[in-house]
Amino acid sequence: MPNPHRRLSDPRELNALAHPVRMAIVELLSISGPLTATELADRLDETPANCSWHLRKLAQHGFVVEAEGGKGRQRPWKVPGLGFRWDEEHASGSVEERRAAQALSDVMMGRAIDRLRESQERAPDDAEDWRAARSNTEMVAWLTAAELEEMNAAINAVLDRHIERLTDPVQRPANARLCEFVAWGVPTYFPGVDPA
Repeated sequence: MPNPHRRLSDPRELNALAHPVRMAIVELLSISGPLTATELADRLDETPANCSWHLRKLAQHGFVVEAEGGKGRQRPWKVPGLGFRWDEEHASGSVEERRAAQALSDVMMGRAIDRLRESQERAPDDAEDWRAARSNTEMVAWLTAAELEEMNAAINAVLDRHIERLTDPVQRPANARLCEFVAWGVPTYFPGVDPA
């Protein structure tokens, strides 16, 4: 399956997404399909006017487009593609690009950590099979750059395994729930530990 994620490198695009409300809008449109500014506002505890403003900003960069079936305030919006990829440390990127990429990563990671905390708080109320299926994993390993790249590619392949279920509800098995995985594979730094 070809990589469906849009590659971002323009600092203006990165900065347009690096806002919690805009990222929440893109996430909801990716998961729930076309929604109006009013529907988004209800789900995000924002005003319809604020959501409309952010939708227009996202549309300027092609992150959202108008969907069929409405006019004016009742016009629904959708995402034209699924997901994004960007490089925080892109070697040939400008300082502005690296800063914008870092800002977007900070927003994304903050949102993911907030959802992790909420999931942990709600875990006692989940059914036993869902509590047993949960996992938090953290590890360190001595790897070469090539091995790190290989492991990241393998993890990304696993994470993309059921990607079609986001856009095609028919593909979702009975009793499926929306689940989140956050992974990063990076060189890490411990005091007094030098490369081999």
